[in-house]
Amino acid sequence: MNIGNTELKGYCALAPMAGVTDRAFRELCLSYGASCVYTEMVSAKGLTMHDRKSGLLMTLTEGERPGIVQIFGCEPESMALAAKKAEETGCIAVDINMGCPAPKVAGHGGGSALMKDPDLAARVTEACVKAVSIPVTVKMRSGWDENSINAPGLAAMLESAGAAAITVHGRTRK
Repeated sequence: MNIGNTELKGYCALAPMAGVTDRAFRELCLSYGASCVYTEMVSAKGLTMHDRKSGLLMTLTEGERPGIVQIFGCEPESMALAAKKAEETGCIAVDINMGCPAPKVAGHGGGSALMKDPDLAARVTEACVKAVSIPVTVKMRSGWDENSINAPGLAAMLESAGAAAITVHGRTRK
């Protein structure tokens, strides 16, 4: 399997998980055969404000490659800037988080809240795709809640916006 120009060995990738996929865990998973690893999600707003912690979250050492940087936010301009900064780390792809249900993320319009505004989600994706030369992928849920299952339609919009791959966490934000 390939992601962009990178051939991956095997078929099992380490999913991005806040508070779990730190540097030591990523290195350990690669040493046990993971095809690639994801960083914890990184705040686009934090990066645009030059937050030191946000910058450290997206750092990848040689022992963490191939690696993918996951970013979150809801403003196309700051997400595009975050995607550029991610690309500078030498990651093989940038992943947009449209699945996080945490109030501090979704409550500010990022993560799973983007699923409530498909047009904005597509604009965010398109801005990121235009900002980098590496693949942009998206992780999302099946919908916001049981009354708004919109993953199939949203996936089509994100594909049209240039997303190279989409991962669906098969449950709603609720």
